Amino acid sequence: MSEAFDCTDPAQRETGIASAISALKGGRLVVMPTDTVYGIGADAFDNNAVAALLSAKGRGRDMPVPVLVGSWHTIQGLVYSVPQSARELIRAFWPGALSLVVHQAPSLQWDLGDAHGTVMLRMPLHPVAIDLLREVGPMAVSSANISGRPAALTAGEARDQLGDLVEVYLDGGPAEQQAASTIVDLTGTHPRVLRQGPVSVDAIAGVLGVEAATLTTQTD
Repeated sequence: MSEAFDCTDPAQRETGIASAISALKGGRLVVMPTDTVYGIGADAFDNNAVAALLSAKGRGRDMPVPVLVGSWHTIQGLVYSVPQSARELIRAFWPGALSLVVHQAPSLQWDLGDAHGTVMLRMPLHPVAIDLLREVGPMAVSSANISGRPAALTAGEARDQLGDLVEVYLDGGPAEQQAASTIVDLTGTHPRVLRQGPVSVDAIAGVLGVEAATLTTQTD
């Protein structure tokens, strides 16, 4: 039976985060608020838990799970090398609604799906998410919904879709941005925006010192 905690109440927040930590360390799933939409999460290094996350969403391995981190420094151990473009975007937009696709460190033993040596990373701008991530470490987190259905903007919407497949629901109120993050792929010769979201293409172009049109041009 799943539990839900109102994280706008200090006492429930403390109990809820403790319960979520316990669930994650036990290989189970939690739903957490972020600044974009609600996320369903697992310990990124627990391959069985990540597989359970994909199963709960009805999502295939061809759509690997992104990873959320609780600090800028965490990515040093996750990335093969941090390109200068990533450093500039992280300084400008993290924590926030920008996800970066980079080459992962070859030594990592996680299995996020068929990611072909890449990983999508983000540091969310939400105090509950940050508190949880700093206790647990990197988490595999996808939008808290059944694949093909709208992303959950509240904990209640997430629970309506995922039910008892999730052990702990952390309710932080309605998601602020109410839209999935912008995604920038940094694995190619030039940065490329894969999904437009709250962080605009123009803002990204301004930080990188490039024309906005180059970020949305498909190149092979």
